[in-house]
Amino acid sequence: MPKFLLTPKDTKFYDLFEQGTANLVVAAGKLVDLFENYTDVEAKAKELKDAESHGDVITHEVMQRLHRTFVTPIDREDIALLAQSLDDMMDFIEAAGRTAFLYRITKPTARSQELTIIISKVAKKLNEVMPCLRHHDQFPQILEECVEINSLENEADDIHHSAQTELFEHCTDPCRIIKWREIYQHLEDATDRGEDVANVLEGIVLKYA
Repeated sequence: MPKFLLTPKDTKFYDLFEQGTANLVVAAGKLVDLFENYTDVEAKAKELKDAESHGDVITHEVMQRLHRTFVTPIDREDIALLAQSLDDMMDFIEAAGRTAFLYRITKPTARSQELTIIISKVAKKLNEVMPCLRHHDQFPQILEECVEINSLENEADDIHHSAQTELFEHCTDPCRIIKWREIYQHLEDATDRGEDVANVLEGIVLKYA
C-alpha cells in the first residue's frame, strides 16, 4: 500500500487541513461581504479576527501533532508547509479587513471588491480539492484545480496592477494612496498564499505519483 494512504487512526492531519480550508471559505465570504456591503465594518472585522483565531488553533494542532507523530502520512516538511501556507492566507484575509477598519476607509473601490471575489474563489477551490489528498485516484483532480488556482492568482495580479495604476493616476491625497496601497497588498498577498497552498499540493501529488 502506498505510504500516503492513511489507516483510520492516521486521518487527523487530513481532517485538520480540511477544517482549515473550510475556515478559509468562511473568512473569504466574510471579506467579500465586508467590501460589497460596507456597513458594520468594526463588527465584520471582528468576525474576520475570530476566523483567523480559529485558523491559528487549527495550525497549532497540526504542528503539535506533527511533533508527537513518529510516522506521518506524507512528508513532514509538506505537512508543515501546507499548514503554514493555509495560515498565511488566512492572516492576509484578516489583515485586509482589519486595515480597512483601522484606516477608516469610507468606501471600497471596485478593484478591491474584484480582488475579494478572487480570494473567495481560491478558497472555495482549495476547500473542494483538499479532500482529494486522501485518495491517490483523485490526484489528477488536484493537478487540474491547481492550474485553475494559478490562473486566478494571475488574474489577481492583473487587477492589482490596474488598481495601483488607477490609484496613482486619479488620487491626489497621499494618505489615501498609502492606505489603499496597503489594503491592495494584503488582498494580493492573500491570493499569493492561496497559490502557495496549491503549489504545495501539486508538489505532494508529483512526489507520490
